[in-house]
Amino acid sequence: MRLAVVHRDRCHSKKCGKECIIYCPRVRTGDETVIINDDDKAEISEELCVGCGICIKKCPFGAIDIITLPVELDCPTHRYGKNGFALYGLPIPVEGKVSGILGANGIGKSTSVAILSGQLRPNLGEEEEDADTWDRILRQYAGTELFDYIKAVAEKGVKVAVKPQYIDGIPKFFKGKVEDLLRKTDETGRLDHYIQELGLSGLLSKNIDTLSGGELQRVAFTACLSREADFYFLDEITPFLDIYQRMATARLIRELAAIRPIMIVEHDLAILDLLADTVHIAYGKPAVFGIITRPKGVRVGINQYLEGYLHEENVRFRDHQVVFETRSHVKTVDRERLLKIPSMRKSYPGFTLSIEGGEIRKGEVLGVVGANGIGKSTFAKLLAGAEEPDAGSGAIQKTLKVSYKPQYIKAGSDATVEELLRSVTKRFDTSYYEHEILEPLVLEPILQSPADTLSGGELQRLAIALCLSQDADLYILDEPSAHLDVEQRMKVVRMMKHFAEGK
Repeated sequence: MRLAVVHRDRCHSKKCGKECIIYCPRVRTGDETVIINDDDKAEISEELCVGCGICIKKCPFGAIDIITLPVELDCPTHRYGKNGFALYGLPIPVEGKVSGILGANGIGKSTSVAILSGQLRPNLGEEEEDADTWDRILRQYAGTELFDYIKAVAEKGVKVAVKPQYIDGIPKFFKGKVEDLLRKTDETGRLDHYIQELGLSGLLSKNIDTLSGGELQRVAFTACLSREADFYFLDEITPFLDIYQRMATARLIRELAAIRPIMIVEHDLAILDLLADTVHIAYGKPAVFGIITRPKGVRVGINQYLEGYLHEENVRFRDHQVVFETRSHVKTVDRERLLKIPSMRKSYPGFTLSIEGGEIRKGEVLGVVGANGIGKSTFAKLLAGAEEPDAGSGAIQKTLKVSYKPQYIKAGSDATVEELLRSVTKRFDTSYYEHEILEPLVLEPILQSPADTLSGGELQRLAIALCLSQDADLYILDEPSAHLDVEQRMKVVRMMKHFAEGK
């Protein structure tokens, strides 16, 4: 089976020479294998395409992917229109257990959650919506473990509580105080228990739009668990939470899992190993197609994902293993001092940060760890000059150039990724920049995408690139791993090590 995908956000037919049409051998023989539709986007006929791959290489924006799939995958669970992303398979919710979904970003995990929660009706790859759509879906799943669940979803007999992946959209839909929001969601009578366990007492009087990312994450998690539901779906629970808060959320999930089935999508392998009873691997090619495996034992599933080889399916979906390297820190290296940090104080209503001082040396990667709300981001802002210390408490030297990536990122521009990167660096067209920045952060496919259309993971990678692209003496990155999958995190770690050693 052949799958042709046109990434609509990368297809710019008015900016190119329509190479996909000009060089297609079937078009040259007179067939309409590739056309430009009414939206000025390329459209490929999968029935006529011979899979030569010429259009893939000729497209100047990398907007085309053509994949040959096994014949067993002839019917997708859901496809986003003609030449769109295709998902095969679904995870299986199990009573009294926590099921995990592990896979790269853009592989269909959130789509699976949307289908199982009733937010999205699977179309089985069909473009037209028929009146008997649910009948076709039920016939497709007849005799499978998912049949009863899909039938309940079709009959709206399943009440579902969902914690969304991107929590920064919550203030757009709810205005008011935290307590008002949480009291509206309390259908189980356990809200006070969740507030105490997650340390939300001090936030109840705050407005939703004033919360930090970690605070908003805990509020969203509490609101989800406080609802009375048959199934709970949690999409990325760990971003912006410290280790103490992650352990608290894990305990609450295990409590609820004793009486209700829970499904989580999570990139933190330690939390997934702690929480899940079974795990589904999601593999394929991001933004092209995704395949959800049958449930595996959690440790077996995690190890196979890291290995890149699924033993039961006899499928290798990655040509290398994800290896967590051990690094010996050489204490005898005498590095030149870059910055002396003076003793400082920074006060806010109800909070004061005291800094004893220290130093930062050239060529080192310095980590700052601690609980949320303890002052790490404030410390980073003081170093970056985004905040000024209290008068008379010391000051950072102003001779250093500092590049700063904040903790919470917002796309405030409709400029393309390439335009933003070119605005901060003159090295964009060099081979060094391509291999050291663009390739590790996988930014080339989205260079022509407007920044305000990017997902959370794409926006995070862009923010890291913008920070490291600037000519600076000190680079400060606040939570660079949020919304990144396992492979992306490893690439970012290696890139930052090479970057620091090269500076």
